[in-house]
Amino acid sequence: MIRVVRISALDSLSSRMSLWWAGLSSRERWLVGILGGLLAVLVLVFGIVKPLQTARADAIADIRARETLAARVRAAGVLAPPGSQPQQRAGAPIDAAGVAAREVGLVATLAPGGAGVMAQVAEAPYETVIGWIGNVERTTVLRARRVEMTRGGAPGRVTTSVEFGQ
Repeated sequence: MIRVVRISALDSLSSRMSLWWAGLSSRERWLVGILGGLLAVLVLVFGIVKPLQTARADAIADIRARETLAARVRAAGVLAPPGSQPQQRAGAPIDAAGVAAREVGLVATLAPGGAGVMAQVAEAPYETVIGWIGNVERTTVLRARRVEMTRGGAPGRVTTSVEFGQ
């Protein structure tokens, strides 16, 4: 059983709109109908379709940027010519990662975490961070398990969180 609830304010508005519509001539009704249709199309296009297209384009751009970043991170491990293996750093892996960061001019906050090392780098050049991660992987037993980069305040700068594991 369906129960219909009547709201007096809507009934009043509906009756006033019916009286107003009945008072219009045929030409006025056509003009109001066409204007209402155009308004509906504009709301549909600029209120629904355009924002969806913009969101889709932004999502595709983000996906391409992340795929490019992932490819560059993978490629950073093979920048050294084949056959030239760098020396493994002596000492604890966390100390070796800190030395590698200082060598390239990064200020990295390193802390033991889980089965490896957690590193935080704030506002550094993207290329330097990628090179440092590759250097740590080539010269220590540590391997990057998780890398999170966010855009920095200036072009080409990133804030990075890296989880290294063995």
